[in-house]
Amino acid sequence: MAWIRTIPPAAADGVLKRVYDAALERAGKIWNVISIQSLRPETVEASTDLYLEVMQSPRSPLSRAQREMIATAVSRVNRCGY
Repeated sequence: MAWIRTIPPAAADGVLKRVYDAALERAGKIWNVISIQSLRPETVEASTDLYLEVMQSPRSPLSRAQREMIATAVSRVNRCGY
């Protein structure tokens, strides 16, 4: 298994602390997909913003359930655990 250095929540500050705090508020935890980007806080912030826009924007013609079903199907085809 690969090992990636991450910044733990207790050591986060600035942009990363804001991203971690928002992740905790949304999900109650910080998922690996967030923490593995922690060495590049601006990148994880942009990645999270894109995810939220794609998956939760009220401007989408698709329902949240439809978007989740598409994401699940794509993950299954790609054999991705997420």
